[in-house]
Amino acid sequence: MSHIPVLASAVLEYLAIRPEGVYVDATFGGGGHSRAILELLHGGRLIALDADPEAESRARALLQPSFTFVHANFRELPRILAELEIPRVDGVLFDLGVSSMQFDDPRRGFSVTKSAPLDMRMNPYAGRSAYDVLANASERELADIFYAFGEERAARRVARAIVARRREGTLPTTTTDFARFVSGVVQRPGHRERLHPATRIFQALRIAVNEELDALHDGLSAAVESLREGGRVVAISFHSLEDRIVKQMLRADERIDVLTKKPILPSDREIAENPRARSAKLRAGERGVPL
Repeated sequence: MSHIPVLASAVLEYLAIRPEGVYVDATFGGGGHSRAILELLHGGRLIALDADPEAESRARALLQPSFTFVHANFRELPRILAELEIPRVDGVLFDLGVSSMQFDDPRRGFSVTKSAPLDMRMNPYAGRSAYDVLANASERELADIFYAFGEERAARRVARAIVARRREGTLPTTTTDFARFVSGVVQRPGHRERLHPATRIFQALRIAVNEELDALHDGLSAAVESLREGGRVVAISFHSLEDRIVKQMLRADERIDVLTKKPILPSDREIAENPRARSAKLRAGERGVPL
């Protein structure tokens, strides 16, 4: 599937692009949002970030004087802006979660249906893999991960079963084998699931491996700090944990005027054209007069 940027029209509307402005696409991904922003810039500048080193090759297609790509996690935004000598920006966009390219690449280990090593790292050259977490975390740590990050009701049962398999030396090493194992633990006989039974466990592992929620806290704080007066932050989330953080941080920051009392959702038409937009929620805020 080719990359289709989610809620693209709403992103441009809430960023309120100024042609001469300076913007940050904190999650470059397939570059769809960056491309749309660049088309509206005339004398302005766009800095795009992505933790995935493979995004750099996609960014080359947009190379121009007004565009800069940096291979980095968005929690590093203060360092990056300092190195680029950019004191303030007009807008920051976050399109959270796994990109279409990462999900579709079976080597990355994000999918429950495509066989691959249990990796799940946004940057495959840094940090612990999903298998490392499963092989080394305690039963309690695993249960906490599955419950907190996956909202999985069977978190303790799954953690107990993983530790038992570890003791036997039969811990699954591939995504499909692990998904099959989790399904056998959590699936209720005769109950038809809307999602694959292992979906929540995979989500929880991915969030833990990439420290996604901590990074989101850091990235949002840095984004607000970098905004000029009237600058905007826009965030698209895909599950309740992300959305809750975005909503609470925007509301709690006295420097921010919330622009979206309720989240902006994709239309039925967009969902039909891009099913992965189904769970997307966009929230935005504007930095007001300095306190």
